[in-house]
Amino acid sequence: MKPVVSVTNRFPEIALEKLESRCQLRTNQTDDAPTVEALTQLAEESDALVTFLSDKISPDIIDIGKNLKLIANYGAGFNNIDVSHAASKSIWVTNTPGVLHETTADLTWAMILGSARCIVPSERFTRENKFTGWKSDLFLGADVYGKTLGVIGCGEIGRAVARRATGFNMRVLYHQRNQLPSATERGLRAEFVGLDQLLRESDFITIHVPLTEETHYLIGEKELGIMKNSAYLIHTARGKVVNDQALLEALKANQIAGAALDVYENEPALTEGMTELENLMLLPHIGSASVETRNRMALLVADNVLDALGGKEPRSLVPGWSAPVTGAE
Repeated sequence: MKPVVSVTNRFPEIALEKLESRCQLRTNQTDDAPTVEALTQLAEESDALVTFLSDKISPDIIDIGKNLKLIANYGAGFNNIDVSHAASKSIWVTNTPGVLHETTADLTWAMILGSARCIVPSERFTRENKFTGWKSDLFLGADVYGKTLGVIGCGEIGRAVARRATGFNMRVLYHQRNQLPSATERGLRAEFVGLDQLLRESDFITIHVPLTEETHYLIGEKELGIMKNSAYLIHTARGKVVNDQALLEALKANQIAGAALDVYENEPALTEGMTELENLMLLPHIGSASVETRNRMALLVADNVLDALGGKEPRSLVPGWSAPVTGAE
């Protein structure tokens, strides 16, 4: 009998085709995320579960999965899964690193340029037939070329963003827990600094850190108060890294020039008042949303599933996953 693989949401056909000859597939090719009850049933009946960031995989759901070998998240993030509890049950947890950083960096730059040059409000203005001719003060924005870019979190995505800054002749500052090797810094033309210095000196600040206890509300009222009033904040990481209410207040008071968000503290809900701000760009979590990248992500998920069902350790276990020590009392 073929192992049961359940996919909780809409998933690329290219990956389903790779799995269907080896698995009994249960798919949900709709826009409706499964309920907790449905997730629990899928976990109980499946050998592998393909999940999305919107699926909260709690210890209770993990405990019911007596046959579960793998929880394969379709995305680079995995804070929706209780990884340590899954590991305690010897259930592998995987994500999709190494395939979406360039695409997310592209979007980050679209957000930098879009915010600086008022692209969204000016496009809407034109679409509404309000454009009556050139004016010297119409949608005045900010230059990007020659400015200072601050990168918070210089992993795969952060480094890809920093590389693109070379073409804009930007000074690049970065902050994270550990300094990069000097050769990497030279290649990026990036300078390792403390968070406060980055906030004080950067014209554009872009966030690329995972959500951990240390990064929860990494950017709040205090940090926004350090930024230049001409600076822009770009956020494509994890929603709760930024205190959305504090950001809203800073934007309303023109404490900073603008911001662009692809993720939200209580996603998909927006903080009340966000949609009223002209200096805030709002995107629907599309950092990796290109056809090529979403297909590569899905194929990596399929490879992880086939690895696990074949008895092999999956190729992209999430950081921090470790099997329980056998024989321990």
